[in-house]
Amino acid sequence: MVKLDILAFAAHPDDVELACSATVIKHIQIGKKVGIVDLTRGELGTRGSGQLRLEEAAQSAKVMGLSVRENAGLADGFFDLSKENKLTIIRYIRKYQPEIILCNATKDRHPDHERAGKLVNESSFLSGLIKVETMLDGVEQAPWRPNAIYHYIQDRYIKPDMVVEVSEELMKKKMEAIFCFKSQFFNPHSDEPETPISSKAFIEFIEARCREMGREIHAEFAEGFTIDRAIGIDSFFDIK
Repeated sequence: MVKLDILAFAAHPDDVELACSATVIKHIQIGKKVGIVDLTRGELGTRGSGQLRLEEAAQSAKVMGLSVRENAGLADGFFDLSKENKLTIIRYIRKYQPEIILCNATKDRHPDHERAGKLVNESSFLSGLIKVETMLDGVEQAPWRPNAIYHYIQDRYIKPDMVVEVSEELMKKKMEAIFCFKSQFFNPHSDEPETPISSKAFIEFIEARCREMGREIHAEFAEGFTIDRAIGIDSFFDIK
């Protein structure tokens, strides 16, 4: 078992890449262990296939330098907040014992995103309860609750509770990770149907969103997050 500092959950492969991969890479570069659990294969996507998305996710994991990347195998478009699905998420949390969890936006264009955010949020609390019993590979798991859960911001604008500054070099790595998903994003040679995320304008929007978040802290680029509880700091001078 690899104990992670940060565990990011995503409704679909590429959610993390689009929303917060520069933040993920930044923390990996300072020595933190980071992993991703994709809840589904994104098999309902207009372009590509579930198997292809798994292959692209593996390529992106190498670009970012992830310690682990797994797929929970939930049904794209149809997973719910059932006990079974919560126990699945709890097993991952207890397996990797992260200090911090990143997960989908609290509200977004794709209904899977909000539902995934709720699923992970509720499961993170339940994971800390001693009377919620789970087994992994025949071994009883110990309770574990992360210190914080941060929701990354996706397609729809949400005012961030905090933003993480990222450099131009990190933005280049973010774009490299995004373009590992060749089936999904701008490719002038593709003969697949056009979608809202396959245009060049969508990639320009992703960069513009990071510039918008950066402007909040007088930086060139940043990625935004929301949190349900108060954020603690040591002093006012730690804030940009």
